[in-house]
Amino acid sequence: HPPPPNMDEAIKAKMEEFMASIAAINSDDLLHDFRPFLVVYKDGRLRRLLGTEDPLPAGSDGLTGVESKDVVVSPETGVFFRLYRPPNLSPNQKVPLLIYIHGGGFCIESAKSPLYHHHLNSLSSKANVIIASVDYRLAPEFPLPTAYDDVWSAIEFVAAASASDPWLKEHADYSKVFFAGDSAGANIAHHMAKRIANQPLPNFTLNGVVLINPFFWGEERIGSERLREQSGAGMAARLWKFVCPGTNGADDPLINPAKDPELAKLGGSKVLVLVAEKDALRDRGVLYKETLEKSGWKGAVEVVETAEEDHVFHLMKPSSANAAELMNRLVAFFNHQ
Repeated sequence: HPPPPNMDEAIKAKMEEFMASIAAINSDDLLHDFRPFLVVYKDGRLRRLLGTEDPLPAGSDGLTGVESKDVVVSPETGVFFRLYRPPNLSPNQKVPLLIYIHGGGFCIESAKSPLYHHHLNSLSSKANVIIASVDYRLAPEFPLPTAYDDVWSAIEFVAAASASDPWLKEHADYSKVFFAGDSAGANIAHHMAKRIANQPLPNFTLNGVVLINPFFWGEERIGSERLREQSGAGMAARLWKFVCPGTNGADDPLINPAKDPELAKLGGSKVLVLVAEKDALRDRGVLYKETLEKSGWKGAVEVVETAEEDHVFHLMKPSSANAAELMNRLVAFFNHQ
């Protein structure tokens, strides 16, 4: 069930209208300008821009037949995950379990966002996987490492719910767990794979990790980054310091895994890094693969590049041929093909 082609046109039209509206914001009024993510005015007001569409409720998806429900991890923090169950499962049929972490620069978006809800309904259906899509608290109100800790708490909850949640109990194969995310969510997925290697969870086996257009950075410009300063690359270091005020800069291993002396201690046995040719973060995904290979890590890592595309194109153009190819890569990865 590909998304209807008019979805791409609708997203494009909405984005063009949105970009025109945020271009009209007066820069002189701003203390922090992180368009298109958010702005902070000089009077202290914070205004999120992207990712503020009306949230979609969980339920039954008419297009794919996937069922979803929201599961609260902590009433105190508000952390929850949206659980997706693919259609046509026979009783007690076990399928892989994917922990998915949404992107948005650590400061926007949610598990209820239309972009992610549509994408994960489609992914659950096509790959035949159960997905727990984690909603974590956002910076700057909750600066990093809050998001890392929130996602870890959700992973621990999912691991412990194998006997209590009926969907997980009946259908989740805890010997075939995967972590995945896009952009900032890919950064978090990497760190969760690091954490699970140090803090293994009983009867919960991480097989592999997918990093889609991962948000990594560094103090030194590499590859084509100098040419991309105007296309988003110039904002990466500023945004990092905004969402992680305790950082020592862009060579902090949290944002630059190439500077992590413990990189080889990564959970799982395979990693797929997906990069896009026009993405300002493209070279960081390639460097991640090269550094991981040299680190002594025993697994297999692959980079796949999509030509002519930009950051998270698969969310913006879900019915395009390139998005379909990316989806096929994910399906194969989660099903060991």
